[in-house]
Amino acid sequence: MTSAQAPAKPPVTVTFAGCGDAFGSGGRFQACIHLRQAGLAAPVLLDCGATSLTALRRCGLDPGEIGAVILSHLHGDHFGGLPFLILDGQFSRRRTPLAIAGPPGTSQRLEAAMECLFPGSWKVRRPFEVTMTELEPGRPVSVAAGITADSWLASHPSGAPALILRLDLGGTAIAYTGDTAWVPAITAASRDADLLIAEAYYWDKPVPYHLRHADLVAHERDLGARRVVLTHMSADMLGRTAAHLAAHDGLVITV
Repeated sequence: MTSAQAPAKPPVTVTFAGCGDAFGSGGRFQACIHLRQAGLAAPVLLDCGATSLTALRRCGLDPGEIGAVILSHLHGDHFGGLPFLILDGQFSRRRTPLAIAGPPGTSQRLEAAMECLFPGSWKVRRPFEVTMTELEPGRPVSVAAGITADSWLASHPSGAPALILRLDLGGTAIAYTGDTAWVPAITAASRDADLLIAEAYYWDKPVPYHLRHADLVAHERDLGARRVVLTHMSADMLGRTAAHLAAHDGLVITV
């Protein structure tokens, strides 16, 4: 007699369209991580930095297909591409809804950004719906069909709470530190995750409110994910031999 096997989870394709820091170190685009699973109606973005439209198109990814954007925090290199994504959908006559989920204050900050960059753009009628969900640490939320987001408080001031994220996409768990100093919540978010995407801003230089490669090495046993990929690296990190796979713009992995 053979034991019944659980059905295989549909694989998730993870494309690091942008994996750089705020300052373009190494010529890299800002945070923009594209997640696609066959069972989902539309791809998802983890963060949407100011350079995201260019990054997506360079990877051959259609911004108009994005169904949801989930934000770790409200610095420009992580959410500053949203005005351009929304307006691109408007001018390309997008019809499908766009779901945006982020920390408390996301709606107000997005309105301010759009009105600063393109006055009058926030209240324009569009041929597609934009929905906003505020993520509260410790309360999992269904962001879109088949996508659940859980969050923990990060240590990274951005004018609103910064979050460590864990997404469930059809049974595949992907954790994401965003920008943060080491906090125990990283352990909780990464426990038994299929993938942890972790900031590694500097090699070992102490930098407030950011993760260093040295922090990840020191807490290696606390990283409960099956796989770890490093992102958001400064010039100090680039070219070094890291303990885990270091992302580059255009890197594609399957989870």
